[in-house]
Amino acid sequence: MEIKIYYEDTDCGGVVYYANYLKYFERARTDYLESRGVSVAGLMEQGTVFVVAHAEVNYRSPAKYGDTLVIETTVPDSGAASFTFEHVITEKISGRVVVTGSARLAATDGQGKVKRLDKATVAALQP
Repeated sequence: MEIKIYYEDTDCGGVVYYANYLKYFERARTDYLESRGVSVAGLMEQGTVFVVAHAEVNYRSPAKYGDTLVIETTVPDSGAASFTFEHVITEKISGRVVVTGSARLAATDGQGKVKRLDKATVAALQP
Protein backbone atom coordinates (compact mmCIF):
# COMPACT_ATOMS: atom_id res chain seq x y z
CA MET A 1 0.00 0.00 0.00
CA GLU A 2 1.13 3.56 -0.59
CA ILE A 3 0.89 6.61 1.65
CA LYS A 4 1.61 10.15 0.50
CA ILE A 5 3.10 12.31 3.21
CA TYR A 6 1.28 15.57 3.84
CA TYR A 7 2.31 18.53 5.97
CA GLU A 8 0.03 17.34 8.79
CA ASP A 9 2.08 14.12 9.02
CA THR A 10 5.27 15.98 9.90
CA ASP A 11 6.76 17.45 13.07
CA CYS A 12 8.41 20.83 13.57
CA GLY A 13 11.58 19.42 12.00
CA GLY A 14 9.79 18.65 8.73
CA VAL A 15 10.00 14.86 9.08
CA VAL A 16 7.21 12.37 9.68
CA TYR A 17 6.21 12.42 13.34
CA TYR A 18 7.42 9.14 14.85
CA ALA A 19 4.04 7.95 16.20
CA ASN A 20 2.41 8.26 12.77
CA TYR A 21 4.17 5.09 11.67
CA LEU A 22 1.97 3.10 14.07
CA LYS A 23 -1.08 4.59 12.30
CA TYR A 24 0.41 3.65 8.94
CA PHE A 25 0.97 0.09 10.20
CA GLU A 26 -2.70 -0.03 11.26
CA ARG A 27 -3.86 1.07 7.81
CA ALA A 28 -1.59 -1.51 6.18
CA ARG A 29 -2.96 -4.30 8.41
CA THR A 30 -6.52 -3.39 7.50
CA ASP A 31 -5.60 -3.21 3.82
CA TYR A 32 -3.85 -6.60 4.05
CA LEU A 33 -6.90 -8.26 5.61
CA GLU A 34 -9.44 -6.63 3.31
CA SER A 35 -7.40 -7.52 0.20
CA ARG A 36 -7.80 -11.14 1.33
CA GLY A 37 -11.56 -10.89 1.81
CA VAL A 38 -11.54 -10.32 5.57
CA SER A 39 -13.67 -7.35 6.59
CA VAL A 40 -12.52 -5.88 9.89
CA ALA A 41 -15.90 -4.17 10.26
CA GLY A 42 -17.62 -7.49 9.53
CA LEU A 43 -15.56 -9.27 12.17
CA MET A 44 -16.45 -6.58 14.70
CA GLU A 45 -20.15 -7.02 13.91
CA GLN A 46 -19.70 -10.76 14.54
CA GLY A 47 -18.02 -10.11 17.89
CA THR A 48 -14.33 -10.38 17.00
CA VAL A 49 -12.12 -7.41 17.86
CA PHE A 50 -8.36 -7.37 17.30
CA VAL A 51 -6.15 -5.79 19.96
CA VAL A 52 -2.45 -5.03 19.70
CA ALA A 53 -0.56 -7.04 22.31
CA HIS A 54 2.94 -5.91 21.27
CA ALA A 55 4.38 -3.45 18.76
CA GLU A 56 7.89 -2.60 17.62
CA VAL A 57 9.10 0.22 15.40
CA ASN A 58 12.67 0.57 14.09
CA TYR A 59 13.39 3.97 12.59
CA ARG A 60 15.97 3.72 9.82
CA SER A 61 15.80 7.00 7.87
CA PRO A 62 13.51 10.04 7.85
CA ALA A 63 10.53 10.50 5.57
CA LYS A 64 9.55 14.05 4.70
CA TYR A 65 6.67 16.11 3.41
CA GLY A 66 5.91 15.17 -0.20
CA ASP A 67 7.40 11.68 -0.03
CA THR A 68 5.36 8.68 -1.03
CA LEU A 69 5.90 5.65 1.16
CA VAL A 70 5.30 2.03 0.22
CA ILE A 71 4.32 -0.37 2.99
CA GLU A 72 4.93 -4.09 2.53
CA THR A 73 3.01 -6.22 5.00
CA THR A 74 3.43 -9.92 5.74
CA VAL A 75 2.14 -12.33 8.37
CA PRO A 76 5.09 -14.55 9.30
CA ASP A 77 3.19 -16.51 11.94
CA SER A 78 -0.31 -17.05 13.24
CA GLY A 79 -1.89 -19.13 15.94
CA ALA A 80 -5.38 -20.02 17.02
CA ALA A 81 -6.04 -16.62 18.59
CA SER A 82 -3.11 -14.37 17.63
CA PHE A 83 -0.88 -13.43 14.74
CA THR A 84 2.03 -11.16 13.89
CA PHE A 85 2.18 -8.58 11.13
CA GLU A 86 5.58 -7.43 9.89
CA HIS A 87 5.94 -4.15 8.01
CA VAL A 88 8.67 -2.61 5.89
CA ILE A 89 8.19 0.99 4.82
CA THR A 90 10.30 2.29 1.95
CA GLU A 91 10.41 5.60 0.13
CA LYS A 92 8.86 4.94 -3.29
CA ILE A 93 11.36 6.66 -5.60
CA SER A 94 14.67 5.76 -3.94
CA GLY A 95 13.59 2.48 -2.35
CA ARG A 96 15.41 3.42 0.85
CA VAL A 97 14.11 1.76 3.99
CA VAL A 98 12.43 4.28 6.26
CA VAL A 99 10.92 2.09 9.00
CA THR A 100 10.58 -1.58 9.84
CA GLY A 101 8.34 -2.96 12.52
CA SER A 102 5.86 -5.51 13.69
CA ALA A 103 2.72 -5.92 15.72
CA ARG A 104 1.35 -8.98 17.50
CA LEU A 105 -2.45 -8.95 17.56
CA ALA A 106 -4.86 -11.05 19.56
CA ALA A 107 -8.47 -11.79 18.70
CA THR A 108 -10.91 -10.93 21.48
CA ASP A 109 -14.65 -11.07 22.02
CA GLY A 110 -14.84 -7.28 22.37
CA GLN A 111 -14.88 -7.56 26.15
CA GLY A 112 -11.18 -8.32 26.38
CA LYS A 113 -11.47 -12.11 26.50
CA VAL A 114 -9.21 -13.88 24.00
CA LYS A 115 -11.03 -16.03 21.47
CA ARG A 116 -10.05 -18.39 18.67
CA LEU A 117 -10.06 -17.15 15.09
CA ASP A 118 -12.44 -18.82 12.68
CA LYS A 119 -10.93 -21.05 9.97
CA ALA A 120 -11.65 -18.59 7.16
CA THR A 121 -9.73 -15.81 8.90
CA VAL A 122 -6.81 -18.11 9.70
CA ALA A 123 -6.70 -19.18 6.03
CA ALA A 124 -6.76 -15.55 4.87
CA LEU A 125 -3.72 -14.76 7.02
CA GLN A 126 -1.60 -17.37 5.26
CA PRO A 127 0.81 -16.11 2.55
